[in-house]
Amino acid sequence: MKYLHLIWAALFRRKTRTILTLVSIIAAFLLFGMLDAVRTGFDQAGNSANGAERLQTGSRLSFIQTLPQSLEARIAQVPGVKMVTYANWFGGAYQDPHNQVFSFAVEPNYLDLYPEMQVSAAERKAFDNTRTGALVGEKLAERFHWKVGDKIPMQSTIFPNHEGSKNWTFDIVGILHSKDKKAGGFYDQMFLLNWKYFDETTPYNRGTVGWYVTRVTDVNQADRVAKAIDAISANSDHETRTQTEAAATANWMKQLADIGLIVSSIMGAVFFTLLLLSGNTMMQAVRERTSELAVLKTIGFSSHSVLAMVLAESVLLLLLGGVLGLGLAMLMVGGIQSKMGGAIPMAPVDAGIWTHGLLLMVVVGLLVGALPAIRAMRLNIVDALAGR
Repeated sequence: MKYLHLIWAALFRRKTRTILTLVSIIAAFLLFGMLDAVRTGFDQAGNSANGAERLQTGSRLSFIQTLPQSLEARIAQVPGVKMVTYANWFGGAYQDPHNQVFSFAVEPNYLDLYPEMQVSAAERKAFDNTRTGALVGEKLAERFHWKVGDKIPMQSTIFPNHEGSKNWTFDIVGILHSKDKKAGGFYDQMFLLNWKYFDETTPYNRGTVGWYVTRVTDVNQADRVAKAIDAISANSDHETRTQTEAAATANWMKQLADIGLIVSSIMGAVFFTLLLLSGNTMMQAVRERTSELAVLKTIGFSSHSVLAMVLAESVLLLLLGGVLGLGLAMLMVGGIQSKMGGAIPMAPVDAGIWTHGLLLMVVVGLLVGALPAIRAMRLNIVDALAGR
């Protein structure tokens, strides 16, 4: 610690270059923290359902496989189930296929399981009684300038109607509002249509549902309830998997892509670039101080002391940027979790991620400082002072 002032002075000898390098390191570890939180969240999703108020039941085979509607009554009889509803993915787009909206065909009691979504009693009644009725999120309505009473065309990217066309028409009967604007932004973007209308209109449904949503009476018994629900369809042609909503989202995304490989590839590219950038910074810093390092050796600093000081400078650079980056990642992950309300499987930036991050800072610091430190250790005093 007695040489810390020398290391600090050497680190900020070129302030602009050091600050720009720190910004790059902060960005790298910000990405590391967020991506590792995503990876950990996907790995942990589904470990336990206890603590979850709602469970989602889908096909064990694939998220595109539908389930018989008759399961609703049997799920409702499972001890610990307070309420059950179902929904189908609609895959809607407005005017242009690129204007995708989160659209679901739902049973009217779907809203009872999601108190996070609020709609007036009159609009709720209109949705229950209007065959072609639709409820749209507040932000979605603002985006497309929709209002109650509008008749809008919607294109399904998946399901045709009974005429063979994928063009559907809906009547907006209500606007959905998120109860908590900070945590429920996802609900402001939803488009809900009547399941019965959907089922009767498309020839590809025929009384089947995409998934069931269950509210449990005791969150501490959610695991037991999930296993009991899955036991109903065991050894049948429609076996189910019941899990938390976050775990269901994780499994759905895993079927589309290898999340672990994607995250590892991105982090690998980021840290490879970081190695080159910070390594170049340290090489330049040592090259500019060749004569100063020679003076240190002249006044009694050993070669190993000079080696340690350069390595310490490199590690300190990575620690400063890395700690700031992980700190920002902690704040951003917390904000995203609050905003999405647990819909996205994302673990907090906890002690485990911090431990991995700090270890990575030290390892990268030693790697980028190794070559310039060895060069400084082997420095010949006479040649260095002579400028050779």
